[in-house]
Amino acid sequence: MTERVRITHPFHPLTGRELDLVRVNHNWHEERVCLEAADGQLLWWLPRRWTSLEPPEPFVQASAGKAAFRSADLLELAALLERLREARGHAREPDDV
Repeated sequence: MTERVRITHPFHPLTGRELDLVRVNHNWHEERVCLEAADGQLLWWLPRRWTSLEPPEPFVQASAGKAAFRSADLLELAALLERLREARGHAREPDDV
């Protein structure tokens, strides 16, 4: 019998759906699962942590769907944007937002 897995990530369009687990691989520095719908259509690979195979992330539980991004992710994005701006030769002005 095939194991059923629920998509638990709150912002995934198929959150709450249960699909058949095809296999688990280690790709892109994390465990990822391949899921199959009842009609046999394969779903793309998802991070294992976005499924019922792992407990929910503390941030997802605490934010209860109210926050789309973690503070650490936003800080990382800001640093990336700054590096890109500097690479293009645009210095950041104090009034830039």
